[in-house]
Amino acid sequence: MPPIIENHPCFNDASRHTYGRIHLPVAPKCNIQCNYCNRKFDCMNENRPGVTSKVLSPKQAISYLHAAVKLSPNISVVGIAGPGDPFANPEETMETLRLVRADYPDMLLCVATNGLDVLPYIDELAELQVSHVTITINAIDPEIGAKVYAWARHNRKMYRELDAARLLIGNQLESLKQLKRAGVTAKVNSIIIPGINDAHMVDIAAKVAGLGADILNCLPYYRTTETFFEDIPEPAPEMVSEIQLATSAYLPQMKHCARCRADAVGIIGELNPEEMMRKLAESASLPKNPVGGRPYVAVGSMDGVMINQHLGEAARFLVYGMDRDSGELILVDARKAPPAGGGQLRWEALAETLGDCRVMLVNGAGNSPIKVMNANGIDVVVTDGPVLKAVYACFDEHGIRSLIKSNPAHVCGTGCSGTKGGCL
Repeated sequence: MPPIIENHPCFNDASRHTYGRIHLPVAPKCNIQCNYCNRKFDCMNENRPGVTSKVLSPKQAISYLHAAVKLSPNISVVGIAGPGDPFANPEETMETLRLVRADYPDMLLCVATNGLDVLPYIDELAELQVSHVTITINAIDPEIGAKVYAWARHNRKMYRELDAARLLIGNQLESLKQLKRAGVTAKVNSIIIPGINDAHMVDIAAKVAGLGADILNCLPYYRTTETFFEDIPEPAPEMVSEIQLATSAYLPQMKHCARCRADAVGIIGELNPEEMMRKLAESASLPKNPVGGRPYVAVGSMDGVMINQHLGEAARFLVYGMDRDSGELILVDARKAPPAGGGQLRWEALAETLGDCRVMLVNGAGNSPIKVMNANGIDVVVTDGPVLKAVYACFDEHGIRSLIKSNPAHVCGTGCSGTKGGCL
């Protein structure tokens, strides 16, 4: 067996009691809807994909990883497996992989994906030495796939049922082929859904084997409430064993799958240790972009007293720092924002203007400017209340949590002077 598989507990049954893995939950969005999946629920006692107690930013994730490796030195694999799909969140996924590779040059890197959007990133995955990729392929016949998937979103276009299945299957099979071309070890997960695709498993095995897959994981589907398939019973162990035996004629089998959570850590099959869950929560409470060379906080305020301006309508931002000797806040500057209009270029210019700020406090914000600010290392917090109290909280790694509105949803054009055309 190649050394690259020997130390991966998901790809090698013999190593799963010796080596641990950690999943970094940095990918909350998904680009398909499976009829068996519901990501709303999170019970600490359940193991299933799509579940995490916290979602981390890439820099929060690397902080968590540092703590986890200290607590569990047997971790040999860092994976990204959701809770959505890694490549529905490509910026977060790729940044996380880069950070991990920089700090842990010998660590195995792994991603688990539905395969819809991985193709543009395969070359960079290979450059980062992402050695293992899992693709979940539940059908190679679009007629069967249309029963499994409700929709797929690709290149900003929505596809449904048969069209979604054709698109997804085509991208999955091409991705598998290109991953093998790039030298990546590929595992295929196929979820056994009784009455839907159970009689189709051998066809899947034969197809993916022909494309070079290294190992096959035929696993029983997990019955989840509030899904289209919630009334379908889970497959009997006898059915699973028969399918694994039949498909083993084409590929080696993974039979020890624990249907891991998106925040799984440690030895496969064991619940996440409580200390790890505390470290996960602590990391999630950190600023999304730690201080580094960004010592300041920007505030949208008309009067300098209350946080009362939306990001898109603020003509200036007050910039605060803290005197570390006295612990007193200092008003460092008042910086003009770029004029309205210009879309993406406007927000790039604002991000440059506030390039030494780690956090922006505003009373409302649209998705477009938030995305640009985050990409440029500025954490946007939508909140209200007194300016000084909120800024003080930003200099407390745990106090920043108290600022986030319990219902931060902002409908464009409400509560500001906008025209419902997006923050331009």
